[in-house]
Amino acid sequence: MEQPINILERYWKFTAFRPEQEAIINAVIAGEDTFVLLPTGGGKSLCFQIPALVKEGICIVISPLIALMKDQVQQLNDKGIKAMALTSGITYSQLDTLLDNCIYGNYKFLYLSPERLQQELVQERIKQMNVNLIAVDEAHCISQWGSDFRPAYKNITLLRQLQPTVNVVALTASAKPEVVNDIIKELDFIQPKIFKQSFLRPNLGYMVYHENDKYYRLETILKKYKEPSIVYVRNRKLTLEVSTFLNSKNIGATYYHGGLTHSEKDNNMHAWLQNKKQVMVATNAFGMGIDKPDVKTVIHVNLPESIESYFQEAGRVGRNGERAFAVILKNNSDEVLVKSQFINVLPTVEFVKQVYRKLCNYFQISYGEGENETFDFDFNSFCKTYNYNTIVTYNALLLLDRNSVIALSKQFKNKVSAQFIVPSAQIFRYLETHENFSLIVKSTLRMYGGIFDQNTKMDLAKIAEKAATTEAMVTHVFQQLEKDEIITLHLAKTDAQVTFIEPREDDKTINRIAAIIEQQNALKQQQVASMLAYVENNTVCKSMQLLHYFGETDAKPCGICSVCAGTKKSAKPPDITSIKNKVIELLENGDQSSRNMVAALNCTETDLKTVLKLLLEHQIIKTTPQNTYKLSHL
Repeated sequence: MEQPINILERYWKFTAFRPEQEAIINAVIAGEDTFVLLPTGGGKSLCFQIPALVKEGICIVISPLIALMKDQVQQLNDKGIKAMALTSGITYSQLDTLLDNCIYGNYKFLYLSPERLQQELVQERIKQMNVNLIAVDEAHCISQWGSDFRPAYKNITLLRQLQPTVNVVALTASAKPEVVNDIIKELDFIQPKIFKQSFLRPNLGYMVYHENDKYYRLETILKKYKEPSIVYVRNRKLTLEVSTFLNSKNIGATYYHGGLTHSEKDNNMHAWLQNKKQVMVATNAFGMGIDKPDVKTVIHVNLPESIESYFQEAGRVGRNGERAFAVILKNNSDEVLVKSQFINVLPTVEFVKQVYRKLCNYFQISYGEGENETFDFDFNSFCKTYNYNTIVTYNALLLLDRNSVIALSKQFKNKVSAQFIVPSAQIFRYLETHENFSLIVKSTLRMYGGIFDQNTKMDLAKIAEKAATTEAMVTHVFQQLEKDEIITLHLAKTDAQVTFIEPREDDKTINRIAAIIEQQNALKQQQVASMLAYVENNTVCKSMQLLHYFGETDAKPCGICSVCAGTKKSAKPPDITSIKNKVIELLENGDQSSRNMVAALNCTETDLKTVLKLLLEHQIIKTTPQNTYKLSHL
């Protein structure tokens, strides 16, 4: 049996394990049922990947996140390790072949969603596999008290019946004590080995600032700390708005959200990872599987929905062990905003029923039909058709997804079909005056021979690859060809795929999950209340507040968060005379705004306001029409 450290060096090029990893790996190799709680950045995936490579056979990995499955499979394949994922949109015959490959093809990893375990074919083939380990990723999904409860996770116990001698490792990054106990019970662990790394991050300063002008404070922080940063915002529109603002202030920024194409995501990600851009402005769609050790600041311009998601996003900072900061910028409107974003948009059971019926009608699915059928889905068009609020509807679809009624995958793509409506001789005459279109047109004609006879579906990515250009350029050329009456063009965008997991039964389907929907809505309200309590509590150390939330009650003040730093400052009275003299000295060189003075004097806004009020009362200074300050005698 090869040693774990040798596998780590050969495939991952590391010479030592992170804290806890080696002990976890040894327990898993020894055949123990193992529970692993490692906060974000702790290296959870190696805790099942290395034991699976040490032992003969294949490891089955259960994960709810299609993007994460694809990402891990890609990374393993790039290392020369055979891995596959059973995602949605696979036909029965393809599934049959893929499962055979797992039995006979020396594959080491099979990633699948918990919903797949309901398929008889999958169950039959798993019985025949030489399974060496069952890994349950995002294990908190099995608990109804977890932040992303998915009832389908309860199917995982089926694996224990199909492979009764194989041990299970359950992994999660954030779970409260009651969730941990639930996971161990639900997975039927007997005498489990439990590994829980503390949530304490001693190098990380948790800061909460009350700001009327969040953009100004954002600019100030990013100019002070010029290392890589992530800025989290509430929606897609804000990613562009904030990155544009930062670029206008000479702070290199790019952006990321679920609606970008694959190439846009890759280009923007690459620019940030390679430090060509200092800041990544993103929605919470960003961060999964990202391990950039030198991130200095993670800044939330809008409040997160829960302590769990905040801790995970904040955990992407300071992984190199150096001092780093997780900052929340808040103001008086945030409580209203966070409630309107996360509480007021929770769908009722009745609304979920309505959305499900309309979704079935939208794709013309008859009663009792639709099982395992997959459709491209234009979400905005669906909402427009039925005059639905987009946010409440999206939350209803997420509930249907989490409860295994449908599988919803975000998958932005252009659906394109076209037909050439002029003879080939005319096309070539046209290309004489449009030489820059030539390669794209000729590539299209070679790939789609029947395009003169009928409207033909085309793959933009493949055309772009063959013509050595971008999808955007191919689209532009097609649009010009349509204008010039060379082709007829049908261009539609889809931003998701929907797979119906069970046959249509309308209200019966939703009645089965009604209690879960109501319980999850109540949990969401509790989580938002906890988040608001965290940002408003300015008396207890921020690190201690987070640790208490996750059940660590013996924490000590961190000394570096906004509460601890404020306590230190208030313990030492401000030197008002010194600040007064420095203000006068500054104003001798010209008018100054209070912002400039705070930055120049390195004092608090409160202390500066005290000094300015004093100087105004004694008529030593006065205000200008531009809301700046000047010396009275100048």
